[in-house]
Amino acid sequence: MQFINQPEAENDEEWWSRFKELLDDQNDWPTRYTFKFIAPSGQVDELKTVFGDHPVRVRESSKGNYKSVTAHLQMSSSEEVVAIYEEASSIKGVISL
Repeated sequence: MQFINQPEAENDEEWWSRFKELLDDQNDWPTRYTFKFIAPSGQVDELKTVFGDHPVRVRESSKGNYKSVTAHLQMSSSEEVVAIYEEASSIKGVISL
């Protein structure tokens, strides 16, 4: 599992472009892609909307302050994966893994 550092505003486009290249190098599209996030407990419902009707697994942290959210989705391209990460990154407190 690799932690995905959130891009800084001035390098946003360049960061996502490099990430997309890595996705293309490491995946044959279409593929089943695993998304993993950590979110404050109060943000989980908003994070789940990123995945639409697709099922997600939610696990609570030991103190209950955070929850991990995992989803396995069939993705057709790196652009689709990046779109999910971009949407999730707009939610306050969400960490991408």
